[in-house]
Amino acid sequence: MTLGEHLVELRRRVLICAVALFVAGVFCFVIYNWILGLLRHPYCQVNPHHCGFYITGPLDGLTLRIQVSFYAGIILALPVLFWELWRFITPGLKPTEKKYVVPFVLASVVLFLFGCLVAFLSFPHALGWLGHIGGPSLTQILDPNKYLSLILLLMLAFGVAFEFPVILVSLELADVISPKKLSSWRRWFIVGIVVVAGVITPSSDPFSMMAMAIPMYLFYELSILIGRIAKR
Repeated sequence: MTLGEHLVELRRRVLICAVALFVAGVFCFVIYNWILGLLRHPYCQVNPHHCGFYITGPLDGLTLRIQVSFYAGIILALPVLFWELWRFITPGLKPTEKKYVVPFVLASVVLFLFGCLVAFLSFPHALGWLGHIGGPSLTQILDPNKYLSLILLLMLAFGVAFEFPVILVSLELADVISPKKLSSWRRWFIVGIVVVAGVITPSSDPFSMMAMAIPMYLFYELSILIGRIAKR
């Protein structure tokens, strides 16, 4: 393909992704109350008797609904986004490499959703820790925009971090790195995983950091095993 043909193909893929995001965002806008109740659940686990939100501006409710619909729309449109990404990449692959497209798309979607689930399940512990770290004299009155920004960013960070094994296996199949090299770099990777988990965790609490670091290390070991099997 020429450069112009690549750009035309990219435009088509981006347009499809934009339409998918728009449709998913509109759908999430309609079911906003259900999504808000779901995202509020960790807060109600920590404070079962006082888990209401407080807004201070007349536009805060609309801003909140748009924000939640946008992030939820991204998660809902993920299969289309990953599929279009891989379809844009596949013309540059060899015929023997194209058979990995569907497994990689499925693995990417499943791992991203699994990361979101882990973040959601670990968030009550993080929220409880953050609420007590300031001392008993503080009373929490949560702004829904800040609360939802935190939990959605946490889910996004976990979802992206859990794509780690997909990247490693891709590099192994492309002969950029070998399973033997990954095994020899294990100590450095453990340190790097902990540092990355501490840096990209939006809540900066130890529960979320360990909830991200431990699965990433297990994914690292799993990537080595998958690489060895694939090479055989």
